[in-house]
Amino acid sequence: MNYLIDTHAHLDMLQDLETAIINARANNVKKIIVPCAYPSDIDKIFNIAEKYENVFGLLGVHPSEVKDWTDDLAGKIKEYAKSSKIVGIGEIGLDYYWDKSFNDMQQEVFIKQIKLANELNLPICVHDREAHKDTFDLLKEHNKNSTVVMHCFSGSKEFAAECIKEGWYLALGGVVTFKNAIKMKEVAQTIPLDKLMLETDSPYLTPVPYRGKENQPSYVKYVAEKIAEIRGVTVDEIAEATTKNAEKVFGI
Repeated sequence: MNYLIDTHAHLDMLQDLETAIINARANNVKKIIVPCAYPSDIDKIFNIAEKYENVFGLLGVHPSEVKDWTDDLAGKIKEYAKSSKIVGIGEIGLDYYWDKSFNDMQQEVFIKQIKLANELNLPICVHDREAHKDTFDLLKEHNKNSTVVMHCFSGSKEFAAECIKEGWYLALGGVVTFKNAIKMKEVAQTIPLDKLMLETDSPYLTPVPYRGKENQPSYVKYVAEKIAEIRGVTVDEIAEATTKNAEKVFGI
């Protein structure tokens, strides 16, 4: 079977990073991309990517953490992005689920990071939770040249179609294996294979049959298997398409 790529795994948050990487290799997951969430973790993500041959990093500030953004961080990210192991800006975006009191600040920092990605000519990994319209509109207005990956896509098949029209990629994870995730199954069924990526969002959103336990990159195979089942195709077809997409977009 073609190997798999986990395009979004918070290795730095796992209980045992080394074992998770070994398990990934043993389960045909040959490459892992690690996003950054907290400003304080930028150094850590860079170091993890530099240390492991099959691991790559994204640098950025998660929308929930934008109160800690400073413009100095842009300089640090630019410096680290000189390394070929840093392959994108992320995860960045909007999250209106928990706290709507600083939506304006989220938007402001999102725009700054979109422009940073454009300047560095790097793809953007987008976190969008309960903020579909604003996320879409800000990307349309401010993104000039960066490829967009909608991480852990949570919209409808109609919203998926709008994103695909823009040339964006959608990354699906463990939610697609959940029994009641009707919307995600519809997206998995209808998205063109040339716009699909796989992810785990480890340690979160663990797929069936390990739901409730800590997620890890090796479990991305269950996401591939479920999508193959939904579409009525082979797992190898899903693996081939999603790996090709990830390698093309992130240059890995």
